[in-house]
Amino acid sequence: MATKKDIRRTKIKFRIRHKISGTAEMPRLTVFRSNSEIYAQIIDDVKGVTLSAASSHEKGFEKSGTKSEVAAKVGKLLAERAVAAGVNTVVFDRNGYLYHGRVKSLADGAREGGLKF
Repeated sequence: MATKKDIRRTKIKFRIRHKISGTAEMPRLTVFRSNSEIYAQIIDDVKGVTLSAASSHEKGFEKSGTKSEVAAKVGKLLAERAVAAGVNTVVFDRNGYLYHGRVKSLADGAREGGLKF
């Protein structure tokens, strides 16, 4: 059963998604965070294709430091992969989460890695 917090996040998520859509020129960077891991994807919504992705759950990814530091590393890794795939500018989709803590760290890491948003 969904909790009150999950229902609230889902409502916020849909409200954001009505305004934000990823195109080939400006794909959408979306974030998902669980209690222990963080995942990020760059998506072209017109074609329905994931252009690049990174997560703290990948094989070979070194999770050292706090959760926010790990999120920043994931953001840098995602930015490197996106730039290699030819993506420089994205629109950020916080996926219903507050722009705070791990979500903000991931965004800052992606900016350091070369993405513009």
